[in-house]
Amino acid sequence: MKKRLALLMALVMMFSLCCFSAPAAFADDEVTLTLWSIATESDSSHQAFVDGIAAFEAEHPGVKIEHVTTENEAYKTKIKAAMSSGEGLPDIFFTWGMGFLGEFVNAGRVYCVDDDYANYADELPEAMTVNVRYDGKMYGVPYTMSLVTLYANMDLLAQVGYDDIPATYEDMIDCCEALKAAGIIPFGVSGKELWCLSEYVEPLVIKSVGGQALRDMYNGEASWNNEGVVKAIEAFEGMVENEYFDPSAAALGNDEVKNNFIAGKYAFYQNGSWNNKDIGEQAQFNVKAGTFPVLDDSIPLYSMIGGPNNTLAVTESSQNKELAVEAAFFLAKFMSDADYKSGANLPCWAADPDAEVNDLIQAAADMASKAEDMVLFGDNFLSADAANTYLDYIGLAYAGDVTPTEYVEGLDADLG
Repeated sequence: MKKRLALLMALVMMFSLCCFSAPAAFADDEVTLTLWSIATESDSSHQAFVDGIAAFEAEHPGVKIEHVTTENEAYKTKIKAAMSSGEGLPDIFFTWGMGFLGEFVNAGRVYCVDDDYANYADELPEAMTVNVRYDGKMYGVPYTMSLVTLYANMDLLAQVGYDDIPATYEDMIDCCEALKAAGIIPFGVSGKELWCLSEYVEPLVIKSVGGQALRDMYNGEASWNNEGVVKAIEAFEGMVENEYFDPSAAALGNDEVKNNFIAGKYAFYQNGSWNNKDIGEQAQFNVKAGTFPVLDDSIPLYSMIGGPNNTLAVTESSQNKELAVEAAFFLAKFMSDADYKSGANLPCWAADPDAEVNDLIQAAADMASKAEDMVLFGDNFLSADAANTYLDYIGLAYAGDVTPTEYVEGLDADLG
């Protein structure tokens, strides 16, 4: 079912939306721009990229965009290697914000689009660009924002007496025990993709210590050796020990886990809101999107992990920077609108308040509008090396190879 989005992106804190205007035309040139992204055919944004590229090419006869796609994890390796060597770089590339893009900016590989942004400021609120600004300058064009979302199979929950997502941590544990007793796996997660494990750890941490404390830890301004973090890791390791996760999780990739949830194998699946489209279109059961309950009652329920993040950037080495910048802004605006209307994700650019969207996008927008704080995903917030160390510790916690105390002490030692 579809309904109008009632709370169109009051998003979080200062996020606001403006109104659309048409992009400027560019002189027709016989030129090919290369674009790298993670929008493989299985990605929910794939068709939006295809359609956006076709629209840009139609407005710019003689200009072609060669779109090269690579799966998420392999892409991270590929783009980091290319940025390190400075060889074979594309004109435009998909990136995440903050520490991930910041490393490339610091290496001088990314073109500053700050001056160009003035042409689009009435369509792309400055608040949506905060994660792609370094020393006050803008180096990327964001197009969608994402939230960690708890998806629930309400048909399975109904079998054990629940008509809503558990509202308290204690009730969530009781629900998981009831699901296990009924032979239902409570949660699906990929144990082999560490970023997927972080989608469970980070909500537990922010709902134990709050957004500012987590932000300070990422920035190296506060110790990880915090009672709330210890409590969060105890809860995460408890979920593993109590077999709330699929026992095959260590061998499963995220696409397999998502498909298992869609097939009705799990009661819950916690991952990014970019899954709204696939789950909303393919699940043959009553699905609800919500957020994990807090571990500390003093922390607001809508302390969220996420933010404006999916971004297109232009390389400093591009031989056609002016055209590449125009294409990046054009595609980002197109993607923001297309992903929003298709149910794939929340927009960064101004959106049609009368557009019909699926229930999961409505739920994500409602959560964003209620958010009292929002912290970006840890592996994007941190620089590449720090993110790898951080994710490795999450993997160790999942495997039971560190105690919660060893986890916080290790992060302090290795990230401090």
